[in-house]
Amino acid sequence: MSTPDTVRAELLARIQSSDQPHEVLRAPELRALADEIKTLPPEQRANAGRALNELKQALAVAIDERQAVLDDAALAPIDVTAPWDANSKRPDLLPTEYGSRHPISVELEHIIDIFTRMGFDAHESRQLDDDWNMFGALNFPEGHPARDGYDTFRTEEGFIPPAHTSTMQNRVLKDGKAKLEAGGQIASISYGRVFRNEDVDATHEHTFYQQEGVFVSKDATLGQMLGTLRAFFEEYYGQKLAIKTQPGYFPFVEPGLEFLIEKPASIGGKPGDWLEMLGCGMIHPNVLSAAGIDPTKYRGFAWGGGVERMIMLKYGIEDLRHFESGKLAFLRKFA
Repeated sequence: MSTPDTVRAELLARIQSSDQPHEVLRAPELRALADEIKTLPPEQRANAGRALNELKQALAVAIDERQAVLDDAALAPIDVTAPWDANSKRPDLLPTEYGSRHPISVELEHIIDIFTRMGFDAHESRQLDDDWNMFGALNFPEGHPARDGYDTFRTEEGFIPPAHTSTMQNRVLKDGKAKLEAGGQIASISYGRVFRNEDVDATHEHTFYQQEGVFVSKDATLGQMLGTLRAFFEEYYGQKLAIKTQPGYFPFVEPGLEFLIEKPASIGGKPGDWLEMLGCGMIHPNVLSAAGIDPTKYRGFAWGGGVERMIMLKYGIEDLRHFESGKLAFLRKFA
């Protein structure tokens, strides 16, 4: 005849391996113990009944503990990157294909390498900033219509996901002021993600990357700026390039220019085919003053442009949306 202790061990083990632990309370072993009590002498039935109740209580505790474990497992986040369906059994063999670095990461590193070899410091821009660094320090008066051209997002607290990496400019100028006054110069680039309220299509994205540079000295000139940018683009694309500029308006530079390169023949360019690459110009005196730098003693130039545009030209990529698509067919081209 089974004893409560024997049944307890068997049913506890069953509970720990069951996905439906409450079913154990309907086990035939428990019914058999209850039926056996009726066959016992009257003086033994009370003790046998207590033993059966204690067994059921122990099983109830074990069932609750097991159910809690099952409930926690059900709430565990689904790994959306797993190469099998969430409701399917995990395969014995998993794919062993290795990933690769994203082309934007690779090309940003190349851009930074070129400029640092030219003597520039490099700083990653912020992804959340305030109105002063986004607009005020860059000569955007309150309510000025030029702010509309940098339409971006705002948090409930009033912070701004920057619409350009120029939000770093005031910080770079302030940090370099001591070096400038000691007879040196400020030479720095900033890079990172920027955010704008854009309709997404083949040439526009609401989130993209920019790189921008600042140079300040006692005698900085437009000629130095054009030579710097030409040297950079020739190194980046690995060939000699014709360049030209045309007037452009940016509140933080005066004069402001748009910098163009002749479309390389390697991607079907012909003489007279020009591509605008970035905006640039001499830093506005108000921007220098906002950083505590005397514009009557020092002058500088700055530029800024999109990184994806440079990469698209380099590799003949026809659609800007590929960069954020997560499509393996696209990413494998850069593996």
